Amino acid sequence: MAASLGLTLYNLGQRRDQAEAGERPARPAGRLVWLHAPGEALVSPMRALARRLVEEDGLPILLTAPDTGPDLPGVIMQPPPPDNPADARMFLDHWRPEIAVFAGGQLRPAVMHEAAERKIPMLVVNGKAPAFLRERDSWYPGLMRQALARFRAILAVDEAAARAFRKGGANLSAVAVAGRMEEESALLPAQEAERAALSKLLGARPVWFAAGCAESEEAAVLQAHRKAAQHSHRLLLILMPEDPARAGPLAAELEATGDWVVAERAKDEDPEPGSEILVVDNPAEYGLWYRLAPITFLGGTLSGNGPVRNPMEAAVLGSAILHGPKTGQFGLVLGRLGAARATRAVASASGLGEALGDLLAPDRAARLAQAAWTVASDGAEVTDTVMQRIRAIMDGEE
Repeated sequence: MAASLGLTLYNLGQRRDQAEAGERPARPAGRLVWLHAPGEALVSPMRALARRLVEEDGLPILLTAPDTGPDLPGVIMQPPPPDNPADARMFLDHWRPEIAVFAGGQLRPAVMHEAAERKIPMLVVNGKAPAFLRERDSWYPGLMRQALARFRAILAVDEAAARAFRKGGANLSAVAVAGRMEEESALLPAQEAERAALSKLLGARPVWFAAGCAESEEAAVLQAHRKAAQHSHRLLLILMPEDPARAGPLAAELEATGDWVVAERAKDEDPEPGSEILVVDNPAEYGLWYRLAPITFLGGTLSGNGPVRNPMEAAVLGSAILHGPKTGQFGLVLGRLGAARATRAVASASGLGEALGDLLAPDRAARLAQAAWTVASDGAEVTDTVMQRIRAIMDGEE
């Protein structure tokens, strides 16, 4: 298909000032699926899709994103190609994908034109709205319509997103509302023997977990614990500082005040019946504390830079979530949880104490945790649908 006037003008404006450095890894033999996530919020569902395609279909995967995260078995992580004809050709010459799956709706006209010229089927998944890489769509007549027309299928997250793609010029028969794909699993491990032993030791004691607590938040957490303990006298706080090196000095400071009975995990001290605070320091044990604590406060959200841990880690393990106004890099995740009434947001130390006291009623914490778990586990059926479309296209069935 000849380049349109809009594409020609677009390509003339794309300088090769983003050329990739270094050599690409070797292409694996056989079939290859290319997945692309244009931003941080879309990396998690694409990693989940990549993992399932590797595990269930044995397909090698190329995943491109500005930041792809840690390595995944069977998945090649790469930065996306710059969107100009020369780099697009070099990228596709090397990788020769059998299918290309783009998340969100970001349009890369040069890359997509080259892919269409090679008859590589293309899909949009988790579609929200079409947008160009360099928001200049009004400069390029007909370019958005031409780019959208190249897609075999556009699977939108909701009807509003579907309308945006139709309005942008996508083929009406290609657009469908599929929903939001599942996020990458946030299920953290824990030693079952350790969990069972501590659970037996704690018995029916109420427990809450301050996860990744910033030093500037310690006073607020202690104030909330003291307030809630007035009505729940056996309440135990499991306190994990943001900086693990802070655990020892913090435990010493708490003991020195004479106001608290403290156990320190690093010294192999178990929480005795009279212990009020258990100071822990090993990030590898987050999964253990989420399992033991029905309520988790996300440290870093009151006065820090946002949570130091993904809120979905607590959600998927059934711990009700409390958090302050600082959402940091997990703003979208907390937004989804908040929209489902799956978290309790607080604005201050006093608000934290009040919310904690309220959630110590088991039925209230359970409702919050159930809503959070539903959000964390949502989207598996949508990912199934995406995988079925990928399989059908690769097998020549559509």
